[in-house]
Amino acid sequence: MAITAKNSTAKKPAKVVKKRPMTDDHKAKLAQGRNESRVVSRYLEAINAGKGKRGRKRTPDSVSMQISKIDRELPDASAIVKLELTQRRLDLVIELERLSVRVDLRGVEKDFVKIAKSYADRTGISYSAFRTLGVPADVLKKAGISRSRA
Repeated sequence: MAITAKNSTAKKPAKVVKKRPMTDDHKAKLAQGRNESRVVSRYLEAINAGKGKRGRKRTPDSVSMQISKIDRELPDASAIVKLELTQRRLDLVIELERLSVRVDLRGVEKDFVKIAKSYADRTGISYSAFRTLGVPADVLKKAGISRSRA
């Protein structure tokens, strides 16, 4: 006699879920959110790029001098030292490019001021959060974001 057990691994047919098309209003709000996020992100990155690090400030001239020094040391270096100097040189070239690029902070700030209040209201970002990330108080005032939203 054969004993039959219920096959518990049998798959049930999946429910077919009909997707509702997005309304034009919903699409517009999604686009607005993406645009506002992009502008806020660009501004925050720009103000952080100008801060630099603690200690002596690096200049394009000082970085170029270090690259020249490495170029002089490379021919006589051992294989492992060449490898390390080559990596150091690559890092310095990237730093030199970063130091040479100037961000138009005024333009980025102007765009930020236009959308910051809308973005903050929509996402629940407070005055304090912006200040903690280095956004100047006068910029937040121009944008219409007040301290009352601490």
